[in-house]
Amino acid sequence: MSFLSMATVLALPFSPAVNPAGAADKIRIGFLLKTMQEERYQRDKAAFLARAKALGAEVIFDSANNDEQTQLAAFENMLSQGARVIVLQPVNTGTAGSMVTSAHKANVKVVGYDAMLVNGPLDAMVMQDSWAVGKLQAEAMVAWLKAKNGSVNGSVKGNVALIRGQPGDSNANAMSSGVLEVLKANPDLRLVADQSHEGWLPDKAMATMENLLTKFGNRIDAVICNNSGMARGVIAALDAQGLASAEKVFVAGSDADFVNIQYVAQGKEAAEIWKKIAPLAETAVEVAVTLAQNPDKDPSALLKADRVINNGAVDVPTIVTPVVLVDRQNLDSTIIAEGFYTHQQVYGK
Repeated sequence: MSFLSMATVLALPFSPAVNPAGAADKIRIGFLLKTMQEERYQRDKAAFLARAKALGAEVIFDSANNDEQTQLAAFENMLSQGARVIVLQPVNTGTAGSMVTSAHKANVKVVGYDAMLVNGPLDAMVMQDSWAVGKLQAEAMVAWLKAKNGSVNGSVKGNVALIRGQPGDSNANAMSSGVLEVLKANPDLRLVADQSHEGWLPDKAMATMENLLTKFGNRIDAVICNNSGMARGVIAALDAQGLASAEKVFVAGSDADFVNIQYVAQGKEAAEIWKKIAPLAETAVEVAVTLAQNPDKDPSALLKADRVINNGAVDVPTIVTPVVLVDRQNLDSTIIAEGFYTHQQVYGK
């Protein structure tokens, strides 16, 4: 990952010793998402609340509409309402460290969720391997180009666009670094655009794609997007040119939003990354409850981390949850077989 250095790798799964809270010692935890804009966050919220209820914890939930000041106000409100631990997905990973500092002054711990904030004394982190997301997308792209155009001595050619999310966001940077590593290993691929998009907005991604199609006379071979919403924007731009087909242009998204999975089934989108949400949200609750039940103990001594990652300020014990590439070939055996969506939902029959 671009700004993160892996300090230690531990071959240990996370299995916290969580004791359900009794009525007398009800644990109150905060869950603060950056947005509910993407469809997936309804699942994050539902899984988090269900696991918290099972553990007897009370949740203060809020989201910030991708606005830093809105998130700061919500965070301060959670502190005032007596949250003992706050699970935070930061709007701005570069500036959110100040919120962690203020929480520590109130003896409240902070667990990072999904996107690692930098330069702040984060207590623990639960995330998917964002670097692996980008690498999976790009490796699928290389395989697609080889199948479509062939290769010479293993080398593939093509014009590739990288559609990033929020400028400076650590998740966007990590996913993109996975893509760029694969591109570096395939020097005949031409990166014609590497563009960030404020607010991760599909409309902005669509405008970027429209401009690229105009500039290159529709000669774009592959587009890798940091999330599903922006992939939909890209596909909308391709559709206007009769190019919204996985046989014509490779498009990969990340989040496995419902419409995107339908696009994969229909052959409009080549691949999505399924970030398994239930393990992410449920593990975050378990970590938060464990920290709340042991307020005087060092989180690194309490948690069996997959990795310890330095975020520029501290070494953060980090639990990593699974990601899976989904394409037309394995859609039924992954997304549908595990009940994320039903066959009827995806195929309409």
